[in-house]
Amino acid sequence: MLTPLSLVLLLVPAILAADGSYRTLSTASNPDWMMKVPDSASLASISIPGTHESMSISGGDLTECQEDFGASADSLTAQLNAGIRMFDIRLRVNDGNTFTVHHGAVYQNANFDDVLNKLDAFLGAHPAEAVVMRVKQECTGELGSCTDVSGQASFIDIFDMYRDNSPAAQRRLWAPSVQRGSAAGTPIMGAIRSHIVLAVINGPQGGRTEQYGLSQFSGWNDGDSAWVQDNYNVPNTGAIATKRDQVRRFLDTTNAGDQTAMYVNFCSGSSLFAEPYQVAGGGGGTQGVNPFLLIYLGQGTDVHAEVHRTGMMMMDFPGGDLINKIISFNALLV
Repeated sequence: MLTPLSLVLLLVPAILAADGSYRTLSTASNPDWMMKVPDSASLASISIPGTHESMSISGGDLTECQEDFGASADSLTAQLNAGIRMFDIRLRVNDGNTFTVHHGAVYQNANFDDVLNKLDAFLGAHPAEAVVMRVKQECTGELGSCTDVSGQASFIDIFDMYRDNSPAAQRRLWAPSVQRGSAAGTPIMGAIRSHIVLAVINGPQGGRTEQYGLSQFSGWNDGDSAWVQDNYNVPNTGAIATKRDQVRRFLDTTNAGDQTAMYVNFCSGSSLFAEPYQVAGGGGGTQGVNPFLLIYLGQGTDVHAEVHRTGMMMMDFPGGDLINKIISFNALLV
């Protein structure tokens, strides 16, 4: 017979599995780590910890992807202080030509103004830092997703309204990356300090919207593309092993491939039978991506090919040790 304690243990396995790789974001404190990155360093050379569905803290195990440090983008501030520098922001068109943050049908208790204002405040206090942001139009209108409010301006027209009218956006958006008709080249660190670099705007079905973002990501579609690994369908907990291998192989490509190119490696995945916390931390007896990645990054060339950079690692529920480990590779740039 199950006791009350055993019921609790069954219901909260993710909390019990917390370790240096998983669900321990607040154990990392790296608010100024980019200060040591040389101005001449290309964005492509920098190892950047990032988060997938960066604002997804509500809705239960199927939708939550990050630890909850508070609504109105307070969780974003916690990630910034830990050292996260790439964010995956999913937006719904709402009344008044505004954006609200969603994961599928679930409102994440934050609006795009919250995102911009928290990034603005952080970059104002830490001007040597820079942030990379991917924006995606979240609503597909399909079952399980959201539907944009009708009668509003188009998604990109609303984005331009924020760009042109939000004081935070005007201070922080790196202008070459937020132009509808012209993409930006890969910047160096000295050009983007205290700014938000837009990597891409993706439409609701994937694919790049107009020319917003960085030119290298012109082919950023739903799932994998030339410079992006995003095999997000993990059909069951046994398939977490396949996801681990996809992350590993793309990390190897990041190190052996074009060293002038940016690589974005999504460590996340989910399905009805492998929820985000299980893919990240482990489930069904299968090691999660996060603990695997922490071990892999700590191994030397006697075990596998050299890792001298990680690219942009997009994680669910990252732990403090894993964030610190990714940042540590930037010592090679000095």
